[in-house]
Amino acid sequence: MAPHPPYAATGIAAATADLTKTYGSGDARVVALDRVSIAFREGEFTAVMGPSGCGKSTLLHCAAGLDPVSSGSVRIGTTELSTLDDRQLTRLRRDRVGFVFQAFNLLPTLTALENITLPLTIAGRRPDRAWLDRVVSMVGLSQRLGHRPGQLSGGQQQRVAVARALVARPAIIFADEPTGNLDSRAGAEVLGFLRDSVRELGQTVVMVTHDPVAAAYADRVVFLADGRLADEMARPTADRVLDRMKAFGTRSRTS
Repeated sequence: MAPHPPYAATGIAAATADLTKTYGSGDARVVALDRVSIAFREGEFTAVMGPSGCGKSTLLHCAAGLDPVSSGSVRIGTTELSTLDDRQLTRLRRDRVGFVFQAFNLLPTLTALENITLPLTIAGRRPDRAWLDRVVSMVGLSQRLGHRPGQLSGGQQQRVAVARALVARPAIIFADEPTGNLDSRAGAEVLGFLRDSVRELGQTVVMVTHDPVAAAYADRVVFLADGRLADEMARPTADRVLDRMKAFGTRSRTS
């Protein structure tokens, strides 16, 4: 059988095909994602947007292997997640996927450096010192590595989280509202670091956001509505994204 189009191309970091996610059953059944097929290209920064409840965080969690799917396919590179048992899936998430969430998820008793290298420590691997130094320098933490999270600002803690996601050189980083707990200045810094990781380090980033300004840092924006892909925008600007989001609101009020 021929592969689904998202998997046929080279240079795909992750992809879904006919991805469906439902919750409940009978009259209580809710379709969060409805046959979503999308590819995330290597070395690209993609923002996922849409009205509240459209399924954007669900898409991220399913694509990252954090949530099981109801039907359809999810792949990281060429690895089909449905073929993996729990142990293999855990290893894949640890070795090939990076995560940045709205909550910083740092261990308070560890230093910034220990938090950054924690995924490698758990895996029994030593960090590549040159790569670690490059990541730490890029996110501006060279002078804060000995500090614990309680001694860092919110923006600095999220930079630690970004560095932690980058240090293992994952195939793809998924970021869910990474600036949601930050002020505008700290948020802009974190978004800049994510963008720089794509441009300077060749990283692949997929970010869920509700903020048109944040989406403008991405190379492309994909829009979800009612659990389905609704539109896509290359080279986004905050104004263009905002106009598109307003159109969703108009459609929902008139439908």
